[in-house]
Amino acid sequence: MIEIKNLSKTFNSKSSEVKALKNINLQINKGEIFGIIGLSGAGKSTLIRTINRLEEPTEGSIIIEGKDITKLDKTDLRNTRKEIGMIFQHFNLLSSRTVFQNIAFPLEINGYDKNYIEKRVNELLKVVELTDKKNAYPSQLSGGQKQRVAIARALADNPKILLCDEATSALDPKTTKAILNLLKKIQKEFNLTVVLITHQMEVIKEVCNRVAIIEAGKIIELNTVEEIFARPKTNTAKAFISHIHRSSEGEIIYPTTPGSTVIKLGYLGDSSKKPIISSLIRNFDIDINILSGDIDELQSTSVGNLLIQVMGNNEEKEKAFEWIKEQNIDLEVIWNG
Repeated sequence: MIEIKNLSKTFNSKSSEVKALKNINLQINKGEIFGIIGLSGAGKSTLIRTINRLEEPTEGSIIIEGKDITKLDKTDLRNTRKEIGMIFQHFNLLSSRTVFQNIAFPLEINGYDKNYIEKRVNELLKVVELTDKKNAYPSQLSGGQKQRVAIARALADNPKILLCDEATSALDPKTTKAILNLLKKIQKEFNLTVVLITHQMEVIKEVCNRVAIIEAGKIIELNTVEEIFARPKTNTAKAFISHIHRSSEGEIIYPTTPGSTVIKLGYLGDSSKKPIISSLIRNFDIDINILSGDIDELQSTSVGNLLIQVMGNNEEKEKAFEWIKEQNIDLEVIWNG
């Protein structure tokens, strides 16, 4: 559906050159919700804005349904953009227009007749559950309602792709969940391909099928959401999903008792519900101190993480660690005293 090849973006000024994107390669499948997560300044907003050429790439290609949009002239690009809706962090609504008029705006620009516009806007008001706000102005709406209007406006011209640029960052947790549920609903109802950028792992966990982690303009990790949560490979991925105690400098806090070993266990699916700790204590001559743990319920499975301190002789600990690995549980040694 969307194929990004060797994409780079450099911003130039008189005094400096900033490489915002560096040789990005991604393939986003038709009908999936694809997440891109990164810290501020990582390049995620620049990346999503190149998909509809709101930002012009410096190098590389963006192929949508077999068409390289970097080679399109203004007319063809305008027609292609009709198939790509976009919603923003701060809604970008027109304050002087009602909810109805905001949703109708792209249809008016594209020359649809009044009867079609009224029918389409009323349909979308039902989809985003704002029929009763039809004649309200943005100043009379809550943040969640404003984002619902922005979503309806993005859907007005029947796009195939929906780009979400930090669409929930300005919302409280309860409203964020409601908007994410709406995105899941419309993705299924309209068979959309959704590309969503965020700096919140909770957003990725709630709606995405796959996720790319971007850092300093590069994709450093790409996998299913389940695999990223269960088996993160990079320090950045581990930091995003970690719920364990950390110092103000971001370091993991754990006891450093001589002779003990601190390990992190990663569970996926049914293994997250196994009585691992009781089995370890029963079967091996070791003592265990549970430091922290959690289970995340993803869309299709459960992912668990557990940080424990293991005490005992080295031979018995090694036997226990081998047994853990045989249970299809990831084991990472955090500290070995």
